[in-house]
Amino acid sequence: MNASDLEAIAKAMVASGKGILAIDESHATCKKRFDSIAVEATPENRRAYRELLMTVPGGNEFLSGVILYDETMRQTTAQGVPFPDVLKQQGILPGIKVDTGAMKLAGSPNEKITEGLDGLRERLVEYKQLGACFAKWRAVITIGEGIPSARCIEANARALARYAALCQENGLVPIVEPEVLMEGDHDIARCFDVTQETLHQVFHALHSQHVALEGVILKASMVIPGGKCAAQASVQEVAAATVRCLRRSVPAAVPGVVFLSGGQSEEIATAHLNAMNQMGPHAWPLSFSYGRALQAPVLRVWRGMKENVRSAQSALYHREKCNSAACFGRYTPQMENYTA
Repeated sequence: MNASDLEAIAKAMVASGKGILAIDESHATCKKRFDSIAVEATPENRRAYRELLMTVPGGNEFLSGVILYDETMRQTTAQGVPFPDVLKQQGILPGIKVDTGAMKLAGSPNEKITEGLDGLRERLVEYKQLGACFAKWRAVITIGEGIPSARCIEANARALARYAALCQENGLVPIVEPEVLMEGDHDIARCFDVTQETLHQVFHALHSQHVALEGVILKASMVIPGGKCAAQASVQEVAAATVRCLRRSVPAAVPGVVFLSGGQSEEIATAHLNAMNQMGPHAWPLSFSYGRALQAPVLRVWRGMKENVRSAQSALYHREKCNSAACFGRYTPQMENYTA
């Protein structure tokens, strides 16, 4: 696959008014979500839930792609259709999470380094054969007393860049996700500084690895105070700080930026995206790649019951529609007057 093919896929991933649904939770994370609704996290329950998420009638109006987990990439619908094929039949691009998780950074136990580079080239070949069009790798940056350290940011940036180069070598568009966590009591100014430095290091590393930026999607965290900060920020303050940080840090060659929700409520995540797009035009489309902020209302309705599948799908369709409107800056709180 040449650079123009990668660029075409990347542009399709940030098509106007469309975003990406993240359903790439590990078994442990999926278990936590299922525990919240008293559903056992068996392979069959995980399969049934993910089939629900991928077969929403009309979902392709608002989704360009779905990020899958290794297990999900290999599963099928109840009728035996592989999940990647289910998505492609709807015009939705299948993607795959390829990192193996964040571990303690040696010599700095309060910081994390994401692992998974060993054997990645071979895994990417297999995922491509299974139908993946893009991949995702998440790095996590923690703000706290004396952290993040320069070596933590640099180590994660180098890993992201090496992953991205391997993806492009194998014809997959890399989603590069350097998440600055919302945990802690830091204020919005501190988050801005850390996010800006992280993005600078990531794009420097991508350049050093000869990664073609036209074939990369950035999955960014918003510039937002820590959850324990006494001085919380308004929707407009978060939007303004995030846009300013992106303009200082992200090259215009990048086809698009999609945001993670990072623990925000579903409505706040949508409102933040909407406010940012009302500040446009920007150098890149700003869209969404939410996991929990799209799935939370689905879980509340579904509760593991077959008779609730249609209502749960309606709840997901509603959230996708709201976030699509936010991509144009057209979302309003009145759109939340919805009952599954």
